[in-house]
Amino acid sequence: MTREEFLEKVFSRKYEDLKGKELRLVRVRMPGKEISLAQLIGIPNAEIYQNLGLHIGTHLGEDHTGEALGLLHISPWEAAVVAADVALKRGDVEVGFLDRFSGTVILLGSHSHVKSALEGVIDFFRRELNFVVCEVTEK
Repeated sequence: MTREEFLEKVFSRKYEDLKGKELRLVRVRMPGKEISLAQLIGIPNAEIYQNLGLHIGTHLGEDHTGEALGLLHISPWEAAVVAADVALKRGDVEVGFLDRFSGTVILLGSHSHVKSALEGVIDFFRRELNFVVCEVTEK
């Protein structure tokens, strides 16, 4: 799409009146309050841990083979910190990864503890914070 086509779509008929004048476009992102992914992965292949970088950094030398993974995607992104806190209090899990800039949380632990932690996060965000939440899915 060309710039002209974009402006035509955005301003519709008003664009002709604005043509030649200085235009200022401002992009604003308004994230909703939602958990859009809550996935429990039973016991993934060791390559998944490596591709996610769960064997480096603070987890250097640790072997998480045989542990379940819990994946969360949350907006606004800062709520990922709250989700990690709730998860740690609801199950005997480790935070494998947390990114407050993308809203991603990866949890590590036994299948039952990761499941409990994910369900605890979903429940807390639904009841206490009035977030729109998805259900925990499992594969």
